[in-house]
This record gives sequence, C-alpha cells and structure tokens, in this order.
Amino acid sequence: MYRCIVLAYDGTREGRSALREGALLARSWGSKLVLLSVIAETAGLQIGESALPGALLREEEAYRAILQEGADRLRSLGFEPEARLVQGEPTRAIAGVAAEVGADLVVVGHRKRGPLARWWSGSTGAYLLDHIGCSLLVARTILSDEAFAAAFDRIQGAAPSGAGGPDAPV
Repeated sequence: MYRCIVLAYDGTREGRSALREGALLARSWGSKLVLLSVIAETAGLQIGESALPGALLREEEAYRAILQEGADRLRSLGFEPEARLVQGEPTRAIAGVAAEVGADLVVVGHRKRGPLARWWSGSTGAYLLDHIGCSLLVARTILSDEAFAAAFDRIQGAAPSGAGGPDAPV
C-alpha cells in the first residue's frame, strides 16, 4: 500500500513523532523512506544574509545536522532512508518532493499554534491536502521510547528480512 513514504523532519518533538509513526508504517509495509528537511525561506533569513553574509550557510549547516540526526535514527532501526535537504516554502517543498519521488504517503508533525499565527500563515494541512497526490498523515501521537520499541517489536516479524530493531530511540 505504501511503497514510498516521505517523512518531513525538523528535529522538533513533533518532527520526532512524525519520524516514529512513519517508521512504524514503513516497517509494516516494507516502504522506502525519504527523509526531508526544509530550510524555510523567510524574510528574516533573507535580511540576515544581506546584513551578515554567511547566515544562510550557517542555517544550512544546522539543517544538515538535523537531517543527519533523523537519518541516523532511521538507520539504527534498519532502514536506508534517502535524506534530502531543500530550501523553500515548506509546504510547497514537501509537495514537490512527494511528487518527484512518487510518494504514496507524506507524514508530517503537528505543532499547535494560536489563532493569530494560524490566520497569518494559513493552513499547512489544507495546502498539502490540495497539492499532494497521495495520502497525508499528520502525526500527533507522542510515543514514549518504551511504547515505540514495543510497537516496533510487534511488527518486526511481519517486516521484510534484513531490517534491524529498535536499538536506539527515534
């Protein structure tokens, strides 16, 4: 059902939830994983680059470290994720990568925002629903390390051979 899953990952608690839920689904379906981090193009970043040359490079280095950390977590579970770092407006970047890799599922985390922030920036979920050609999972469940390991172990026997177990928390 899910041959290719795109996991949007930003290193936050919500991003780790998406990573865990995506890993559980990928284990269940034997899916290819594409781990995606997006350097958001913001006015602040553009101004920072103008005022302090190298700001974008420092931001990129920070996102590369976040992406590496997520990829390492997935590798510790026996996956071989394709890790991608892109720059742009996050929802457009997620939709673009999902189309490019032929994703069957996109998994994102959810960060609660106040009404003013939601009004100002619009609805990420609505944009993705309108612009991706696959299913969308908004991960909201916070799994403890123990609950994740137990869930991963339960599906371990149904997973393709050669994949590892939950040696390190995701």
